[in-house]
Amino acid sequence: MAYLFEREFTRRDIRRYFGSLEQVAGIRPFIYSEGRAEGLKAVEVRTGSGFRFVVLLGRGLDIGLAEYRGLPLAFRSAVGESGPQYFEPAGLGWLRNFGGGLLVTCGLTYLGSPCHDAGEELGLHGRINNIPAEEVGTATSWEGDECTFTVRGKIREARTLYGPNMVLERTIRARLGENRLFIHDLVTNEGWQPAPHMILYHINLGYPVLDAGTELLAASREVKPRDEVAARGLASYRIYQGPTPGFPDTVFYHDLLPDARGWCQAALVNRRRNLGVYVRYERQNLPNFIQWKFTGEGDYVAGLEPANCLVEGRARERQRGTLVYLAPSEAREYRLEIGVLTTAEEIDAFARALPAVS
Repeated sequence: MAYLFEREFTRRDIRRYFGSLEQVAGIRPFIYSEGRAEGLKAVEVRTGSGFRFVVLLGRGLDIGLAEYRGLPLAFRSAVGESGPQYFEPAGLGWLRNFGGGLLVTCGLTYLGSPCHDAGEELGLHGRINNIPAEEVGTATSWEGDECTFTVRGKIREARTLYGPNMVLERTIRARLGENRLFIHDLVTNEGWQPAPHMILYHINLGYPVLDAGTELLAASREVKPRDEVAARGLASYRIYQGPTPGFPDTVFYHDLLPDARGWCQAALVNRRRNLGVYVRYERQNLPNFIQWKFTGEGDYVAGLEPANCLVEGRARERQRGTLVYLAPSEAREYRLEIGVLTTAEEIDAFARALPAVS
């Protein structure tokens, strides 16, 4: 049953109280009509609990705006939503089309710092976020008294002649009355040669989840700074500052302890507001967790980033011997859950559920 308006509703109750489920929740496709976003297709999902998010069909089925009861959850940059035609692949040009949002997928064949690798000049964070989805479908379905909203589609990263042919099949689900969503990704190498495969889930959080005193909750067996800049802030990696002039790009690499089912979890929580956002994911194919702190003025953002690699570029992964390859027809699955913590009790329960690190 769905928990709405401080009571439980059966499917029959929904029909009795509301002429249409849309009064409470649902899926609404739309198209942006002005500025750099003109023509960008999207789907709004409302779960009825106050949790609302927008899936960007024209941007790799990533998630842009996300709110809980009117409170913004995701960082939004000055770039705003924009179409994939504005993507600049070279160097740091990716940032010119980075509008923020709850989820930005990086990959599929390269990501991280720009570099030169295997005869290619590679820019920041890959192409998949700037490729429109195809075979898109949406559905509202009932199983007994449980209602599920689903958005799915395929995104293909390919090049004619001597290039990769990688396909991401994505399914995003959310349930009526809940404050969370589920992502199931299947990445397949449909090419005829082995292809490098790098993937990172860039979850971008902003104010009011992020504020002075906000903390990271995670069962970290080890935390390593990416560079000397991060090393200077290692002692305080868990705690966040308010908007700080000149705050540097700071990255920490975490080795998270999974639970008995093989899942890792981490959350950013603001205890003063009793508000937080968490991510849970299967560790099997996502062994790395990357914490991004960029709490400058204006660009005030924190990143929680499960990944199968680090963020120093594909050439560095190759040098380390950690670059993942997919053989022809080989596939990898990724499962994640992103949700909202809305009370002190939920935050405390999340903290207690973290595996104990010895």
